[in-house]
Formats: sequence, C-alpha cells, structure tokens
Amino acid sequence: ALAVTQWATAMLCNALGRYEDAMDAVAEASDHPEELWFSAWGSAELVEAASRTSDTERATAALRRLAQTTQPSSTDLALGIEARSRALLSEGEDAETLYREAIDRLSRTRLSLMLARTHLVYGEWLRRERRRLDARAELRTAHQMFEAMGLEAFAQRAAGELLATGETARRRTADTRAQLTPQEAHIARLARDQLSNPEIGTRLFISRRTVEYHLSKVFTKLDITSRNQLDRALPPDLDAAQPA
Repeated sequence: ALAVTQWATAMLCNALGRYEDAMDAVAEASDHPEELWFSAWGSAELVEAASRTSDTERATAALRRLAQTTQPSSTDLALGIEARSRALLSEGEDAETLYREAIDRLSRTRLSLMLARTHLVYGEWLRRERRRLDARAELRTAHQMFEAMGLEAFAQRAAGELLATGETARRRTADTRAQLTPQEAHIARLARDQLSNPEIGTRLFISRRTVEYHLSKVFTKLDITSRNQLDRALPPDLDAAQPA
C-alpha cells in the first residue's frame, strides 16, 4: 500500500512538473524490488524526475533497476517503458530512435496513459531541439489523449509545452467533429476499422491517393495525427450515420 501511494504521488508530481517532490515521493517505492509491479513503475517515475533535475547518477541507477524487470519480461509494455526511460537519458539520434521505439511498442498495448506520456516527453525533447513543428504534432497528440482520459495535470503540462512552441491547445468539441463530410466520415470509419488505404480505395472505387487526401483532411479536422486516434476522436453516432 505504501509503494502504491508513493508511486501515485510521484506520478502526480511529475505531471505537475514538481520533479524534486516526485523524487522524494518515489524514492522508497522504487527501493522495494520484491514489489515487482510498483517497484518498476516507481523506477520509471524516478528516471523521469531525476533526468529533469539533471541528477544523472540517480536516474541511471533507477534505469538499471527498471531494466532488471523489463528485460526478463520482454513485453511491448515493459520494453516500451524502458525505451522511453533510456531516451530521457540520451541525446541526438539515439534519443530519437528510443522515443520512436517506445511509441511503436506502447501503441501495441492497452495502456494509453504510458503512450500519451511518451508522446509528451518526446514532444518536450523535440521542442528543446528547436524542432517546433515536429514537437507540436507530438504535444497535440499527448494533449488530446490526456483530455480524453480526464488527466488534467498532464493535459495542462502538454498545453504549456504547446504554448511554448507558439501554438495554443484546443479543446476538441462535438462541433468540430461534425464538420466531416459524408465521404470523409465514411473513409474515417473504414480506417478506424483497420482497413488499409488500398482496401478503402477498392471498396469505395477511388484511388489510394484520394483516400490519403481525404484522411489528411480528417486528421486536420479532428486535430489528430494517426489512425490509432480515430477510435477516440470520432463521434459515437458516426456508425449510425454511415451507409452500409
């Protein structure tokens, strides 16, 4: 129970950007390896907090403890969290490769929170690298996911980072989602149902490039960046409005 409380407190402090407090809260939680689940989560929180306070020694030690659990597990969730943690302590191309690996692995899991947090820290890193356009895409994704999950502290952190890139975070509303044309809505539904662009084109008797064009407009109107976000972004009554 103490480990759970310390881990949750550390996560909240990281969400609020109170990294010193996060380090204090998580110190004991990550020091109990017999509590396999929460010890690993605690180590991941400590890596983020320590990296943000430039406490490299402490962050590296936490990463080492984390890897003792994630490496034997070898699941996408475990290795995705490890890749994100390693990225926080890396620079240049190594960092970018690790962030992308983390997003790829976590996209295949059901733990949307960890995926959203990875988009967030990747976007923060991109902003520090002065790649503002790339940063905005990641930060928008993170902000939308946090809002959908009701995680206000993380959503505010993402909104603050977006503002630092020169963009203001927008709240997604039913009005903006209703702006899809019937064709766009039909293509969005098929893409959400995992059909590829060529498959959608074949079904609707249009070219692959036309599908790509319509999907790009869908992404813009829904303020999303990938197919994986369609399920959350599309209005719940979309299916009833579409032709069979």
